[in-house]
Amino acid sequence: MEIIISILVGVLAGFLAGKIMKGGGFGFWVNLLVGIAGGIIGGSVLGWLGIHWGGWFGTLLTAIVGAVILLWIISLFKKK
Repeated sequence: MEIIISILVGVLAGFLAGKIMKGGGFGFWVNLLVGIAGGIIGGSVLGWLGIHWGGWFGTLLTAIVGAVILLWIISLFKKK
């Protein structure tokens, strides 16, 4: 059951980060990948800062923060 929740949180985080950074999502699979990578990045960055959010909402916020960071880094390389 945890894997299903992790996938749903990843998709939602990727979708919301896409809305925050670009105004739209990228489709189910890309949102999933961005959300999962965002969870890892967000967990690392917030952990370094000593911030630990609990529960499913905290997990979602952590993944969104990480996904926004990831999309921001990607946008640096896509600028012309």
